Amino acid sequence: MAVPNKFKTLLVALWIVLFLGDASHAQNGVLGEVRFVGPSKVEKTSGVWIDGQYVGYLGELKDDKKMLLLPGEHVIAVRQSGYMDFIRNVVVEPNKRLTLTVKMERDLRVQFPNVTSEVKLQVTPDRAAVFLDGGFVGNVHEFTGVGRAMLVSPGKHRIKIALPGYQTFETEITLLPKQKFKIETELAKGSITQADPLMRKE
Repeated sequence: MAVPNKFKTLLVALWIVLFLGDASHAQNGVLGEVRFVGPSKVEKTSGVWIDGQYVGYLGELKDDKKMLLLPGEHVIAVRQSGYMDFIRNVVVEPNKRLTLTVKMERDLRVQFPNVTSEVKLQVTPDRAAVFLDGGFVGNVHEFTGVGRAMLVSPGKHRIKIALPGYQTFETEITLLPKQKFKIETELAKGSITQADPLMRKE
């Protein structure tokens, strides 16, 4: 008895789903996990880069956002405004968890202005990275809501907001002393160049 075409199509579709599911499960079996531990709010709100790619802020990299990486050597960088970069080379092994304790050290070369202006953000997604004049300063969530703002020196500044899988938002603003400024936008989904917009060049 011949099988109707619509049932053939359904069987093929089901086979593809099962095959891809098995392949995905097999791939997860050879991945290793990197778990991040930070003792304070400074570490938990710091941005994390893996092999030059921004992946999120440290406190959110768990559960459904946990870091599963291919076995081998990886470069991990953790950054926070006013602190020295925390950089480690790690070796990830298949199906094993590596725990990395992050401790940020203050950068004594950084001087904060006596007179500041405020920049508040209302941006979706709020886990996106925020860059001020080319340097990483935090994630959107830190500068959103009551009592939260980015304190910057008066004058002209370049602000960039970026997240993998979304198009980068960039703007230039000029602030007066003690001025309050708000940026509202929703990042559009789409690809970006992963390395350059998210890496801080010294």
